[in-house]
Amino acid sequence: MLDRAHNSPDLPPEIARRRTFAIISHPDAGKTTLTEKFLLYGGAIQMAGQVRAKGEARRSRSDFMQMEKDRGISVSASAMSFEFGNYWFNLVDTPGHSDFSEDTYRTLTAVDAAIMVIDGAKGVESQTQKLFEVCRLRDLPILTFCNKMDRESRDTFDIIDEIQENLAIDVTPASWPIGMGREFLGAYDMLHNRLELMDRADRNKKAESIKIDGLDDPKIADHIPADLLEKLREEVEMARELLPAFNRQAFLDGTLTPIWFGSAINSFGVQELMTGIGDYGPEPQVRPAQERQISPDETKVSGFVFKVQANMDPKHRDRVAFVRLCAGHFKRGMKLTHVRSKKPMAISNPVLFLANDRELAEDAWAGDIIGIPNHGQLRIGDGLTEGEELHFSGIPSFAPELLQSVRATDPMKAKHLEKALTQFAEEGASKLFKPTIGSGWIVGVVGQLQFEVLASRIELEYGIPVRFEPTQFTSARWLSGPQAKVDAFVKANKGHIAEDHDGDPVYMTRLQWDIDRVERDYPEIKLTATKEMMV
Repeated sequence: MLDRAHNSPDLPPEIARRRTFAIISHPDAGKTTLTEKFLLYGGAIQMAGQVRAKGEARRSRSDFMQMEKDRGISVSASAMSFEFGNYWFNLVDTPGHSDFSEDTYRTLTAVDAAIMVIDGAKGVESQTQKLFEVCRLRDLPILTFCNKMDRESRDTFDIIDEIQENLAIDVTPASWPIGMGREFLGAYDMLHNRLELMDRADRNKKAESIKIDGLDDPKIADHIPADLLEKLREEVEMARELLPAFNRQAFLDGTLTPIWFGSAINSFGVQELMTGIGDYGPEPQVRPAQERQISPDETKVSGFVFKVQANMDPKHRDRVAFVRLCAGHFKRGMKLTHVRSKKPMAISNPVLFLANDRELAEDAWAGDIIGIPNHGQLRIGDGLTEGEELHFSGIPSFAPELLQSVRATDPMKAKHLEKALTQFAEEGASKLFKPTIGSGWIVGVVGQLQFEVLASRIELEYGIPVRFEPTQFTSARWLSGPQAKVDAFVKANKGHIAEDHDGDPVYMTRLQWDIDRVERDYPEIKLTATKEMMV
């Protein structure tokens, strides 16, 4: 009998049934389609909006921003909550585009596990590898879904070998594909010893499950051609000899990933994956703070902001802080202390999300992700507690790789532009720098697509057409060191100094030579490419 999730006996049942996870993948591996089908099986939506379909059907539920809808890629992270069987799932959809990897990194601070989606024809791609390394740094357990098996795919053993070699993790097959491409019939569920057969006629129909007593059961021949059946028996026997069996502790430790094979667009393998998350995935875990570790079964509520999304509803010019609850039982109307300002906040309109649909959250538990509408008081990294001063750690901000100056095409709108740029910087969509000399603004991003998204959002949400133009600077570094030394350095290097949107000093560089000069001439000044967003 397989080891199902045996949660800590100390956890209240409502916390023990929470599963909070993210989906990571290379662009185009099928992450958004898989998210759709999760919502479909969770009863949260009636029709899946396929990414490559036409018109309204193409509008995927987790891609709500206008540019995402136009391009069919996810560039911001959405949180979605729904019930599945006895479990309550909190799914965080991460940006699939590499230019938005910082948003993904922050998202991974708020989850307890990740699903890695790979394309059966392409295997482990570059973005998948980068995101996997982030998961490993965070010790996140990983479930793998090999997608697009209904197309021509690589050999199953080749895919598993590549994951083991490139990602240095053991792989155990939770299912084994029966054929591939046009011959793909379904999969053999190796955890429960049953056949799952795909229905190609109806993409939104759940797979037909046929219970069998092992692969020698005579009734299998009614469903699978003889040649495919012989191949399936051989491969499953080899897999059982050569690959490790599923072990929940090894999975939770991050040394073993179970892999399911399926086709998200055909709804195949999705339900089995979801069952795997529920039965074997981790319940809400202990979270690190500077002061101490926070256990989910503590009675007092605490949580942290991992994302801020401005203008989720452009008509209301709102801002919503996404908060991961780390401990306790939250109830609407509670007063929580905003740790950075030390002021109490009455949380009167917290929301649960289904993509951009919201529902008032009367209560929530450790592990849940709630949205708190606000007018700018909450920033990424902020802690909310019932009075205790807790500073949650591990939420990074990265130095941008591209810098451009920005101006409104209408000079009369310069003041409004400052407000828009500040808002986007606070939600983590970009970095904003105000040079000490001059009156302009410099925007920093990780990838070129972010400039396009920013220009699009500033025009759509604020009605301000803008132009991004090259600047003399190529990178930015945060300053640290003894305060007197930092002050003297800032005074002596005004042409290179700017402030970020938090008011922290930043050294703007043109060449690597600038950084080398500072390290040589100012040994007590430290230039860093990351800043902890712990406030």
